[in-house]
Amino acid sequence: MRPEINEADWKVLRRAHPLALERFCKGVLGEVERIVRDSAQSHHNRYLEIFKLIQRRDQEIARIFDNPRRSSALTMLAHMRSEELLTDDEFSGLSQETRDAVEALLGGT
Repeated sequence: MRPEINEADWKVLRRAHPLALERFCKGVLGEVERIVRDSAQSHHNRYLEIFKLIQRRDQEIARIFDNPRRSSALTMLAHMRSEELLTDDEFSGLSQETRDAVEALLGGT
């Protein structure tokens, strides 16, 4: 069983979650725009590339954002941090204990 984060950190995650999700989606849409504008490829090839991208990103969005629970919050925060979806201010708003646990999950400690 994974340790659960404290109430204050849970509140930080609940505030950061929709912001990080927006950042993720903005990045995906940027990737789609780059593919759409690549006139060196046929429309069909661009469509196929976008389809593959969306499938891959859909799996990532599920892994990072689906079903937020306190028992999985550290893992969720680690995924967000590794994907650079949390600002430094958001991350620094977490307790030192939670930041250390996230860094440990990322192999930084």
